[in-house]
Amino acid sequence: MEIQPIAFIRCPFREKFGLPRQSGMVPSLTGEVVFCPEFSRPEALRGIGQFSHLWLIWGFSEAKRPGSDDWAATVRPPRLGGNTRLGVFATRSPFRPNPIGLSCVRLEAVHTEQNPVSLTVSGLDLLDGTPIFDMKPYIPAADSIPDASEGYTAQTKLHTLNVQFPPELLALLPEEHRQTVPALLSQDPRPGYADDPERIYGMTFAGCDIRFRVAGDTLTVCTVIPPKGAQSIL
Repeated sequence: MEIQPIAFIRCPFREKFGLPRQSGMVPSLTGEVVFCPEFSRPEALRGIGQFSHLWLIWGFSEAKRPGSDDWAATVRPPRLGGNTRLGVFATRSPFRPNPIGLSCVRLEAVHTEQNPVSLTVSGLDLLDGTPIFDMKPYIPAADSIPDASEGYTAQTKLHTLNVQFPPELLALLPEEHRQTVPALLSQDPRPGYADDPERIYGMTFAGCDIRFRVAGDTLTVCTVIPPKGAQSIL
């Protein structure tokens, strides 16, 4: 079977560090699904606006695809500390035999009046430029299973950080991202096994370089370097 992208994601994330680990975890993170020319047809989206959420089927374009000689049957989920090995098919690791991802996003707007046609979606966990191979409407009656077992993810689902973001640094971010960036940082971008209160981490978002430390359950933003040409506070 050969598949080709029907669209690509456009969003402020150009690097993997700091991306939400699952879709829907940062509802304010928005982006555009921009359709490829051969699929940019308004009639292909007829009726999609009746749904509040969509499934996006996409490719891990920045993950190295395992070859037949280096494919690993087990991986070490970062949220479990990086020392516990689990079967790759029991995880959502990007390092898979076929690098295919699945995300549930909220549909915010449908743009069929422009060329190419596009969708505005929120709750993303995708990098800018991620190829979209297909999409399907989220159907609550079929797709929601309230009593489903959480497995080992029950141990980590409530892990969040308190974010200390000095107002003078927050003001350096573009206004439309001042809610999103603290929400992203609260999800703890660090690897699960990292615990050095003196280490300074850096996350790039919307052209801004955000640097921070973590001590215990508190993340403190130290520096914001705005896009080139804007003023910074060190």
